[in-house]
Amino acid sequence: MGLLEGKVALITGASRGIGKAIALKFAAEGADIAFTDIKIIEDTVKELEAFGVKVRAYASNAADFAQTHETVEQVMADFGRIDVLVNNAGITRDGLMLRMDEAQWDAVINVNLKSAYNYIHAVTPIMARQRGGSIINMSSVVGVSGNAGQCNYSASKAGLIGLAKSIAKEMGPRGIRANCIAPGFIISDMTAALPEDVREAWVKTIPLRRGGTPEDVAKVALFLASDLSSYVSGQVIHCCGAMNC
Repeated sequence: MGLLEGKVALITGASRGIGKAIALKFAAEGADIAFTDIKIIEDTVKELEAFGVKVRAYASNAADFAQTHETVEQVMADFGRIDVLVNNAGITRDGLMLRMDEAQWDAVINVNLKSAYNYIHAVTPIMARQRGGSIINMSSVVGVSGNAGQCNYSASKAGLIGLAKSIAKEMGPRGIRANCIAPGFIISDMTAALPEDVREAWVKTIPLRRGGTPEDVAKVALFLASDLSSYVSGQVIHCCGAMNC
C-alpha cells in the first residue's frame, strides 16, 4: 500500500516544475490529485492519470480570494475530502530595492504569500471537520537568510514560514499539521532563466556540489504529507544540500 493511499492532495501551481514533481510523487504513493495552475498542461494530467489515481485539474488564479474558494468548493464536490494542501504557486520579479517598483512587489507578495492565505482560509474548515490534515508551504532558503536583489521574493517566503508556524499552533488541536519546505538551488525552469555564470557560482556554494532537483523536494513533501511525519508540525525543513545550514 502506498504512503498516501486513500488521501486527496490539493497542490497549487502544479502543471510543471516542483509542483508537478510533488503531484507525481504523491500519485505514485496512491493519492488522488487535485491541482491548480493559471494554465493547465494536459500532458501533466495524463502523466498523473497513468498511476491509476483520480486526477482533476483546475485553471485558477491562486492569488484571487474568490476564485480560490470556488476552486476548493469544486474540489470538495469532485473528491469529497482534502487531506493534504501544498501551497506551491510562486513567481519571481527580481530587482534591487532601489529600483523595485510597486508592481514588482505586489505581484510577488500576492502570488507567493496571499495565495497561501487564500487556500489555507478555504481548506482549514474542511480539515477541521475531518479532524486532520497536512498543510505544506513551499518556502525557500532565501526566506530564512534573505538575498540581495530578491527583497520581494525573500519577504514572501519568510511570510510563508510565519504563516505555517502560526497555523500549526492554531489548528494543532484539530489534528492539522502545518510545515514548510525551504528548497535551495533547485534546477528548474525558474533557475534556468539565470545566466550560466550565476548558476555556476551558486553550485560552488553548495557542499554537495550540485543543484537539487524537483524530485528531491518532492521526497520531502511526501514525508510531510504522510503519516511518517505525524508528530512533525510548525517546522521548516531545508532541502538545500547543506547550502544553508
